[in-house]
Amino acid sequence: MMFTLLPEYVGQAWPLFLWGVVIVAAIGCCMGFKEFVWFMSVGYGFAVMCIGAYLLILGLIKGYLTVATAIMCALFVIYGYRLGGYILKRELTNAAYRKTLESTGSTKAMPIPVSLFMWAFSMWLYTAETSAVTYRIINQSKDNVFAWLGLAIMALAIVGESTADRQKSAAKKVNPKRFCDTGLYRIVRCPNYFCEVLFWFGVTVSGIGSVQSKQWIMVLVAFVLITYVMYNSASRLELRHEKTYGLDPEYQKYSDTVPLLFPFTKQFHSMQVYRD
Repeated sequence: MMFTLLPEYVGQAWPLFLWGVVIVAAIGCCMGFKEFVWFMSVGYGFAVMCIGAYLLILGLIKGYLTVATAIMCALFVIYGYRLGGYILKRELTNAAYRKTLESTGSTKAMPIPVSLFMWAFSMWLYTAETSAVTYRIINQSKDNVFAWLGLAIMALAIVGESTADRQKSAAKKVNPKRFCDTGLYRIVRCPNYFCEVLFWFGVTVSGIGSVQSKQWIMVLVAFVLITYVMYNSASRLELRHEKTYGLDPEYQKYSDTVPLLFPFTKQFHSMQVYRD
């Protein structure tokens, strides 16, 4: 029954079908046992990719998918593969980035109970993050305007994040010791993290008109959590940048005038900064 949709699953917050998604998420992020930080980085991307592939393949075989849900599942695969692959390549080939991780203790081995807890939390989080689309399939909802709107937002976020990563890589090749303030970085200092939030916002929007009553609890809790994770990541990046570039007048002007995470806002800093 884990791989079959039953009429009684409609509207349920945790039908048996969701356990199949949990198992796939667990497989996708299990590399965290090798590097603890991978539970929430490489494993994050690959878990989303695996969930998308699972829902897409199962849905096509059994005829569960609409056009919009099929495309959303494909976007999960693209998003997860691009993100997980990018992070893995950076950690394996970028010595400077690896050194930064080691200096912050991110590569330190953790006790098995801690790793097991993080694995369990991660598999739940990635199941919850993708749940708006999973619930669409479970509820056998027809495509509506919110499905297409959410899909468009997801696609825009993928394009934005990949563009931001390319722009930063190009800027670092020109001047490895300078902060990036070109392209999307002229609008917001952490465009990749913003696009992460935007992607999951699109997923959440896609559930309107499909997700029912208590099902919204997991959808909204997951969106709040991933937004917090991205804000926390942006804050930690700002701290590193202040230590590296804080005395540079150009960086001071840049960070005091360009928003940290959300474009077109006055949220310039996540912490108290001091200027001469």
